[in-house]
Amino acid sequence: MEERRPSLPQEIARAILEGFDRHYRLFRDAAIESRRLFERAAWPAMRSLARERIQMYDLRVQEAVEALLARFPEAARDESLWPAIKLAYIGMLHEHKQPECAETFYNSVACQVLHRRYYHNEFIFWRPAVATEHLEGERPTYRCYYPLKDGLRRTLEAIIDSFGLENPWEDRRRDLRNVLRALRGHFPRPLRVRPDLQIQVLASPFFRNKGAYLVGRIINAQRELPFAVPILQNERGELYLDALLVGEDQLLVLFSFARAYFFVDMEVPAAYVSFLRWLMPRKPRAELYMAVGLAKQGKTLFYRDLHYHLKHSSDRFVVAPGIKGLVMLVFTLPSFPYVFKVIRDRFAPPKDIDRQTVIDKYHMVKLHDRVGRMADTLEYSLVALPLERFDPQLLAELERECASAIELDGDELVIGHVYIERRMR
Repeated sequence: MEERRPSLPQEIARAILEGFDRHYRLFRDAAIESRRLFERAAWPAMRSLARERIQMYDLRVQEAVEALLARFPEAARDESLWPAIKLAYIGMLHEHKQPECAETFYNSVACQVLHRRYYHNEFIFWRPAVATEHLEGERPTYRCYYPLKDGLRRTLEAIIDSFGLENPWEDRRRDLRNVLRALRGHFPRPLRVRPDLQIQVLASPFFRNKGAYLVGRIINAQRELPFAVPILQNERGELYLDALLVGEDQLLVLFSFARAYFFVDMEVPAAYVSFLRWLMPRKPRAELYMAVGLAKQGKTLFYRDLHYHLKHSSDRFVVAPGIKGLVMLVFTLPSFPYVFKVIRDRFAPPKDIDRQTVIDKYHMVKLHDRVGRMADTLEYSLVALPLERFDPQLLAELERECASAIELDGDELVIGHVYIERRMR
């Protein structure tokens, strides 16, 4: 047998990280391109870019897997390599700016190379290995402005100017006057200005469809006011401030699970998500990662949240209440605000479609803007859930209606393909 060179785990880890770095570089390039498309009002190109980015992650993973197996075929043959590969990979993430996303990319590559029985052990990142708290990039995640020093109007002008959008303004003085008026309506009169009065604004604007958004918060002692300002264009390509969205409830609508993903250039995505969580503490981190276009990271966090919830709850998965679907068997965990959908093996009349058609339709919805009308769907393969947490009636129905999609593996039920959506209340 050929002797394994000591540097092999390090080389494989480096190859995986290079694959991730390429992916994230292209992800940021797409965010930069979205700004140019917004400035040119190139809306069809913006929609095409959004569709391309959704498919970007899977393509980069596939490229990384093929390159890895071509250079290091022993990665698939010699499973004993992987603990050392993982350890070497962790060492490479020490100063990395996207370590949590790099860990998820590693998992995606490893899970295509290894058999499913290794998904839960020391070969992959079941839990994060590198902390992201207080992680910052070369430039600050957000900028601070001080109205006590420069005055509120000049501060708002400085905020708008800082983003350097190339388009002319329709009537900036009018827009600033409207924003000032709206802001005053959200603070009690008379306003008691505190020494720490400041406006914090995320350094990169958010782009989606035909809008750009400035996102931040106002701090005045114990009062914190989250806000977002949409910037749109008129038919002449001139910019105008469309509204002032204030408070967590309005931002939750803007970052809804039923909206398309934003483009935003982030050197340190964890820092952006942490800031957004300050503004919307009721919004799970998983959904915030999805909102900024990092859907796979959102899926990783959601899956961890699900298993954490299972560990700290005792209710069972049950058939979802309501009218049964002809295409999907839908079940839920009452204490968890999501529903799980598994495609049935056979569809009752009048449904005249097949399984692949259903999958294609879900994929089509993913690629198009949902404009608030359809909830986003998380698609998973080979989901292992504790068998004891399934209600007997649900388990019997799964075995009868979805036998091809489930597998018993010891004390777990493995679902081959499942869609997960927020439960509509």
